[in-house]
Amino acid sequence: MQVPRHWRTQLPRYALVGVICDTCQRVAFPPRELCPECRTPTTKPYRFSGRGEVYSYSTVLQGPDGFADGTPYVVALVKLEEGPLVAAQLADTNPGELAIGMPVAMVTRRLREDDPKGIVLYGYKFRPLIPAETR
Repeated sequence: MQVPRHWRTQLPRYALVGVICDTCQRVAFPPRELCPECRTPTTKPYRFSGRGEVYSYSTVLQGPDGFADGTPYVVALVKLEEGPLVAAQLADTNPGELAIGMPVAMVTRRLREDDPKGIVLYGYKFRPLIPAETR
């Protein structure tokens, strides 16, 4: 990833920012130009809470280029409190402890290095909430 692109795309990688429709109030992630519900233009940013629950998950044993050194790892579909589904890695978990419906929260973590001399890329992952955090 080139340095200018890194800085231009920084916010979406460090926070769950989508859009909200002025017409029907539906939220969407990732941001899109048209509302998926009523098809009107969406320009108003919306910052998601970062909380949700595991909708589905799978363990990756052979990762793609750039992610192979971190295998095995768990990827999940997380249903955010606000409604959208987000695909992301799960962090701070043991595969035996995972369950559909488990409450999770977004965290910023290292994703990968662009190349050995390049930028270290950070982004969002999700981690399980401990019981005290679910209140």
